[in-house]
Amino acid sequence: MIQLKNDDAAKLILRLTVGILMLSHGIGKIMHGIDGVQAMTVAVGLPQWFAYGVYIGEVIAPILLIVGYYGRMAALVITFTMANAIYMANGGDLFALNTFGAPVIELPLFYMMAALAIFLLGSGKYSIRRS
Repeated sequence: MIQLKNDDAAKLILRLTVGILMLSHGIGKIMHGIDGVQAMTVAVGLPQWFAYGVYIGEVIAPILLIVGYYGRMAALVITFTMANAIYMANGGDLFALNTFGAPVIELPLFYMMAALAIFLLGSGKYSIRRS
């Protein structure tokens, strides 16, 4: 029986998946401006400048995650960013379901938990700086 086991390849796939998908969200926010995110931060009682943290969590951290440079810290920043996104976008309806019966926080929760897994696992050997 052939045993296929390569933890480092799995870590690379997980890092690339989360990093590329999060980066696409960040690029979308750059292209459309930060006005909507600033309005959302003010609506939940946070200062307007807090919205610029979105660029760190959705642009800088994903790039670091993709290349594997301080991957654990980048994953922790993404985890924190997604926890804030869940709070800001769905704070009052964490357990609400959409029209298909899935949780409304399904996608941001998935990103948050995948980033948390990367934080716990580390970057693996296919990275610029192993963590």
